[in-house]
Amino acid sequence: ETGNYNQFWIVERTFDDRTSLIVDPADGKIPALTEAGQRRMDARAAHEAAHPADSYTDRINSDRCITFGVPFIQAGYNGYFQIVQNADHVVVLQEMAHEARIIPLDDRPQLDDNVRQWMGEPRGRWEDDVLVVETSNFSAKSNFRGSNENLHLTERFQRVGPETLQWDVTVNDPTHWTQPWTVSILMAKSAEPIFEYACHEGNYAMEGILRGHRLLEAEAAGETYVDDRVN
Repeated sequence: ETGNYNQFWIVERTFDDRTSLIVDPADGKIPALTEAGQRRMDARAAHEAAHPADSYTDRINSDRCITFGVPFIQAGYNGYFQIVQNADHVVVLQEMAHEARIIPLDDRPQLDDNVRQWMGEPRGRWEDDVLVVETSNFSAKSNFRGSNENLHLTERFQRVGPETLQWDVTVNDPTHWTQPWTVSILMAKSAEPIFEYACHEGNYAMEGILRGHRLLEAEAAGETYVDDRVN
């Protein structure tokens, strides 16, 4: 996605002159939604318009500092990843929201289908020099462009140069999109440190959203909004 912050907030970016991150389909566009997927998106949009902030549960996961989701491919600040590996596991530490994906590389079975997680359940394997990660078992409360519990990701991490890692992500949810689609992102090695993303501390956005909506409700009812938390 394009950035929504100016250069003060984000590090210098390297561009490879592509018009789209999407390499499949060939037109570089996200495939159309299924009929069921479109109905869900329409229903969600209608609900959000009618209930933008009845309570904190109406806000998106990132507003609530729960998770920014997998895969994290949008532009913005705190966009670094740190990858650590040993013989049995790979850990992908995401600077945004300081989320760590712990990826087993052994042959352990997948979790039961009724065990669901915010960032899904990943399993990794090596195919020659390519790390392949399959992730499923997403929570119904997860949200990647409208897809959640039926989302299946296939990621391929491959070093294509001394300081360049190619990250290909194939997104598949046949209940949401009419076909799978793949993005390809080139990651440049950096000596910059990873900073802690302290989302909850000073999260005035959530407080402001809820207080603002209480004010609108009071105005709509012809009442005066009184916030007893303000001296």
